[in-house]
Amino acid sequence: MPLRYTRTLTDSVRTQKADKQIGTLLAFVAGAINAGGFLAVHQYTSHMTGIVSTMADQLVLGAYDLVLAGVAALICFLCGSVCTTMMVNYARVHRLRSEYALPLLLEAVLLLCFGMMGAWIAQMHGLFVPITVMILSFLMGLQNALITKLSRSTIRTTHVTGIVTDIGIELGKLFYWNRGRLRDDSHFVMADRGRLRLHCALLLAFFSGGTIGAWGFNHIGYIATVPLACLLVLISSIPAFDDMRAWLTNKRRPAD
Repeated sequence: MPLRYTRTLTDSVRTQKADKQIGTLLAFVAGAINAGGFLAVHQYTSHMTGIVSTMADQLVLGAYDLVLAGVAALICFLCGSVCTTMMVNYARVHRLRSEYALPLLLEAVLLLCFGMMGAWIAQMHGLFVPITVMILSFLMGLQNALITKLSRSTIRTTHVTGIVTDIGIELGKLFYWNRGRLRDDSHFVMADRGRLRLHCALLLAFFSGGTIGAWGFNHIGYIATVPLACLLVLISSIPAFDDMRAWLTNKRRPAD
């Protein structure tokens, strides 16, 4: 990717086009992590609705160990969201260009660790679950909070329930028959075709990522996440490098 293009994807100065592009790219990454990670840790790590529902079921059935496992995944997802918020706000206060790049760099580092040491850390247990589950849950919370803040809550990438709902809403508007109504009528129903295209692209990206991620984990194991980590580094390193260069320049500048 050209450097200028990668800079626009995670730069602090946002455009709708950049939001849509980074959203689609991160939906692909999330699909790969979620579906592929299922083959590695035997549970989905971004589906908090399912996890909370499972906790309720297992509580009633008396499987308290599974309840605690759900609590652990929930806490790790929450910690990921907290971490992103703190990093973004810190960058904003200090007027850094990498306010959205820093969480992605952290995600890349953790994905790289998961890919290179996954088979080893899978044997280690942390908060009622293997460390691998904790890492993936944390990553999903990290990424979901990032795209939420970046797009001002208009784009989600780690789950598709809202995406499919929005597609259904826009299709309902598209197929609605405005019988006898003119376009300037306040009750004229018209679909937002741009929004429809965006959510269809997000759904397709998530599915494509899931397919490739599942294939990768099935054939080459944990190391399948390494290309995803490299992709995240590629799209997030330029703004971070800009901030580092600015910091070094100011540090070397002689005091008045």
